[in-house]
Amino acid sequence: MGLGATAARAQEVLPKPQAAFKGVIGKTYKDSREDYPQPIKAPAGAPNVLVVLLDDVGFGQPATFGGPVPMPNLDKLASEGLRYNQFHTTAICSPTRAALLTGRNHHQVGMGTITELSTGYPGYDSIWGKNVASVAEVVRQNGYATAAFGKWHNTPDWETSPVGPFERWPTGLGFEYWYGYQGGETSQWYPQLFRNTTPIEPSKTPEQGYHLMPDMTDEAIAWIQRSKSIAPDRPFFAYFAPGAAHAPLHAPKEWIDKFKGKFDQGWDKVREETLERQKQLGVVPANTRLTPRPKEIQAWDSLSADEKRLFARHQEVFAAYLAYTDYQIGRLLDAVHALPDADNTLIIYIAGDNGPSAEGSLTGTTNNMMTQNGVPDDVASQIKEIDEIGGPKHENHYPVGWAWAGSSPFQWMKRVPSHFGGTRNGMVVSWPKKIAEHGGLRTQFHHVIDIAPTIYEVTGITFPTSVNGVKQTPLAGVSLAYSFDKPKAPSTRTTQYFETGGHRAIYHDGWVATAFHGVPWVLRGSVPFEQDKWELYNIREDFSQANDVAQQNPAKLKELQNLFDQEAKKYDVFPLDDRFAERASNPNRPSATRGKTSFTYVSGTTRVPEGSAPPIYKRSHRIAADVDTADGKAQGVIIAEGGSGAGYTLYIKDQRLVYEYNFFGKNRYKVTSDQTVPAGKANVALEYVQQPGGELTTGGTVRLFINGQPAGEGSIDNVAPTRFSATETLDIGMDLGSAVAETYADALPFAYTGKIGKVTVDLK
Repeated sequence: MGLGATAARAQEVLPKPQAAFKGVIGKTYKDSREDYPQPIKAPAGAPNVLVVLLDDVGFGQPATFGGPVPMPNLDKLASEGLRYNQFHTTAICSPTRAALLTGRNHHQVGMGTITELSTGYPGYDSIWGKNVASVAEVVRQNGYATAAFGKWHNTPDWETSPVGPFERWPTGLGFEYWYGYQGGETSQWYPQLFRNTTPIEPSKTPEQGYHLMPDMTDEAIAWIQRSKSIAPDRPFFAYFAPGAAHAPLHAPKEWIDKFKGKFDQGWDKVREETLERQKQLGVVPANTRLTPRPKEIQAWDSLSADEKRLFARHQEVFAAYLAYTDYQIGRLLDAVHALPDADNTLIIYIAGDNGPSAEGSLTGTTNNMMTQNGVPDDVASQIKEIDEIGGPKHENHYPVGWAWAGSSPFQWMKRVPSHFGGTRNGMVVSWPKKIAEHGGLRTQFHHVIDIAPTIYEVTGITFPTSVNGVKQTPLAGVSLAYSFDKPKAPSTRTTQYFETGGHRAIYHDGWVATAFHGVPWVLRGSVPFEQDKWELYNIREDFSQANDVAQQNPAKLKELQNLFDQEAKKYDVFPLDDRFAERASNPNRPSATRGKTSFTYVSGTTRVPEGSAPPIYKRSHRIAADVDTADGKAQGVIIAEGGSGAGYTLYIKDQRLVYEYNFFGKNRYKVTSDQTVPAGKANVALEYVQQPGGELTTGGTVRLFINGQPAGEGSIDNVAPTRFSATETLDIGMDLGSAVAETYADALPFAYTGKIGKVTVDLK
């Protein structure tokens, strides 16, 4: 028997068969006895389970693990339970989440990378199979209430539209309720949200005080309280996944102000300070060495005054966002602690789904999607907007140096699973009823695939061999519940591979072999795999991977390289693929648009994700619409795609037809008709002609037409190569989310006040 209140039961097939009728059926009710089938109940004494998963937070960022960002609620939870200092993730978003929720390795769930970069191989197709049922599905069919909040990022990119299909949405994978967003990131000021499968819009604007963190926290608190009020004996499983601290880094101004001047000493010094605090707290061994700064990252002292001022501001905003998130999570924890069965609630708080993100590039950026398109930012343009960073106007992200500092004491960061800077994340576990030690430290080596098996053990639920008629792939994870009351017990995880984007590593019995594969902030192109250098670390003696002992131990290195190949073949890791931006437009990926060159939309069609919208990027196209301006004074958006980060919009304002193209907030191109749109019915159109050849962002020309007659033209010098946004959408008759055009930003959604017939988009 494990830590669960009851022994694991023999039932291993879900759904469980309906109980046989044990009543009596006579000729009338008078000589009959009814026997209702009773609802399935969770095992007696099974705990509530709350899993909190932060995003893009490194081991060396929360103060709980020695970092510079105060997180008093994480501290408090740690003081009530246990800290784990050798817990690992996969080094990137979708893979970690799939592994956590299934107990299988990420390639087994088709999540070898993020969903937007899927390819047609079993380990990378992003198609969550029925053979790898989620822990939510299993516990739901064993009597639990289940809900998810926040970031999902595990639905294939081509299935994220409001028309589904929905079987790989949270509600199709075991969660009875979901409030959150699809994709890898969203604006915290203008999020694109869903309640279950229905798109919804925020109830107020940023100017009215809206921010996603308190909103989703309110939703989670309300769901837990509602669940426990109506069915107090039914345990819950809640998965709470904030966007923090993934870009865009958005925080209220009053929180940003708290950190003014706190990072002026720079990332080199902050990293040193962090290691000293880590040693004082005992979350790293006293002999831990600080790994050196990679040559590709600038020394803080080498920066100009403007660079230091800008980069410090970026880190202040990051710290504010993370601290603000901890504050909101504190509200959630307070609500859980107020429950009558609070002591029988297992809380697993994982501080990051990978290491800190380098996607902001060496200079930082006010537009994270721009750098993910492979387009660099610069200091001069950011300095002009420095006071706006963190607010609604920008999709900002800090420079690489801060990601490196945040991974202290390890090497590298997010997207680099070859080293612990990408995979080591602090974790706190609290369960007052069963964990006697308060403030303890656990040093066993574990991985995110071990969370689901842990939940099965503590709930007393047997992992099923079949779910909904499909034979299940065995768990790859092992429970870590043994460590709750055995601080010195050897780890039950003895082997674990790591791979994403061509970086790879293998852990086995205290040794780690690693193959670094290119700096993670270069998001285009490929690096020859044959050039990779393998390193070897004995982490029983070298906590931070500071001493490469490959040359002294060639036989051990070869042994681990062979073991990696064995694990890679076993878990669908091959073929290795290190491309990034190029994979976003994979022509072989299933798509609502693949093979189509003409699209027709009716008025009111909204929230069409980019993966399902016409791929107009760097391509000649024509957009035409039938409109009715009534008395000639109707105005508003006809079609818009994207948002303040990037996108295009066609609208009528002051009786003029206007086309605007937003190039990542850096350049805005506007073409206005030289004649008015007439009263009554009219056909308006634009034709964009892509200039051949040129650079990555080379644009073209735009011509406007009213009733078939030329009505204006202009140049669009720069266009987005592959993507406008992570979650902004195409909308007909309005512009939802943030505004593509600043012209109407204060009038969102700037819905068209006349009537719109069909809108057609034709690709050339």
